[in-house]
Amino acid sequence: MFVSCYGCACSDFKGFTLLMPAVSVGNVGQLAIDLVISTLHLPKVGYFYTDCLVPMVGNNPYATTEEDATELCINAEVYAAMSKELVVLQIRSPFIKNKYRHFCQILLSWVKNCEFSKVVLLSSSHAYQRNDQQLHGTALRYLISPAVEKTVGDVLERLSGSELEQIPTFPGVNDDKIFYIPGGGITKLLFTESCSKGIPLVVLLKFCSEGDNIPDALALADYLNESLQLIAPQSSSSQAKSSRWKIPSSWKLLFGSGLPSSLF
Repeated sequence: MFVSCYGCACSDFKGFTLLMPAVSVGNVGQLAIDLVISTLHLPKVGYFYTDCLVPMVGNNPYATTEEDATELCINAEVYAAMSKELVVLQIRSPFIKNKYRHFCQILLSWVKNCEFSKVVLLSSSHAYQRNDQQLHGTALRYLISPAVEKTVGDVLERLSGSELEQIPTFPGVNDDKIFYIPGGGITKLLFTESCSKGIPLVVLLKFCSEGDNIPDALALADYLNESLQLIAPQSSSSQAKSSRWKIPSSWKLLFGSGLPSSLF
């Protein structure tokens, strides 16, 4: 459930867009959310209290001064830009075993209570498990639920991504097809539940591999910006586009603190 820091109620978010990540391969969605929060300087308005995520606590990941570096963060926090009608849920820890379905239920209940205009889920999927169709063209894909298809379907078709292809359920046996998102965490479940419950959900995902996933996060953030226009457009070159995003201070230790000189 949502717990406000400043007295914000669900009704305050009516008509807003909810942006959130899936805990998926390479943590690409979470890294992209970090870029959005850091670049837009989004203030924290509350947190999402749940026993479905592994508990964690840490220092402020978006600290810019020594003073705000002492602030604490937890596993699921909510940020907002009221002027942009944007709410961002950042998830920082994995799900406790067999708790992901319950999390989807309480999340969608919150979405309905707040009456968000749409939910945008940033995700990723294993690049090595793509089928032949998915090996061609861009590594960016999208999915849209029927509740939002009329309003954003045409827009997404014109952007740099492609609609996620379905695969045969039983190849050579029947013509039934399904969406297959290996490494995507709750992406498929959340999409399926949103379709059945009339939730306006947009999934933006990128095929990737484990490793240095900063380039993947920048690419996914750029793809998100094409549809939501969160920051002003600049040059079309990939280097100039990526430079628009502010890297959060917590990324300095993304791969640890380095090797101690005493080893040598």
